Amino acid sequence: MSKIKWRGGALVAPVPPVMVSCGDGERSNIITVAWTGIVNTVPPKTYISVRPSRYSYNIIKESGEFAINLSTAEMIKKVDYCGIYTGAKVDKFAKCGFTKEQASELSCPIIAECPLSLECRVTDIIELGSHHMFLADIVAVDVDDTLLDGNGKLHLERAGLAAFAHGEYFELGKKIGYFGFSANKKKKNHTKKSGK
Repeated sequence: MSKIKWRGGALVAPVPPVMVSCGDGERSNIITVAWTGIVNTVPPKTYISVRPSRYSYNIIKESGEFAINLSTAEMIKKVDYCGIYTGAKVDKFAKCGFTKEQASELSCPIIAECPLSLECRVTDIIELGSHHMFLADIVAVDVDDTLLDGNGKLHLERAGLAAFAHGEYFELGKKIGYFGFSANKKKKNHTKKSGK
């Protein structure tokens, strides 16, 4: 295998195409963001990177909060719509048929149709260049109860989540492992073989 060298660029894939909800009851919006992820466990911290020219940028900067709503493959056309049209001209909640649900810890809404929402409070705004990063504490997580089993364990594989890679959307596929599975030793079979 040979590789061709390119100059440095923003090419990590796949990433989650999430819908970020922000604002309040009167001025709320949805912006689709792919530049997001987890940056710390304790305390739980995340980020979104947004261009200052985007309509949601000032809403988030002024309110100091937003919600990250995970997107499913089933809703990907609406996810794409929320990423290419501006909230300054269209009510994306109404246009896409999304339900505003009050967040438990924030004044901004979450998207009821999304299987999981992270309620985020901004701690820092880092100006990076084309995008500014909103670093935030995750103050609550809202989970669709159909993703929980009888013991309360989360089964996110049931959600049908979407992924984004280099300008294209994908549906997450089959499970191929779990964290730490490479270190697990196979259990030995101590049962005696039958003489039959």
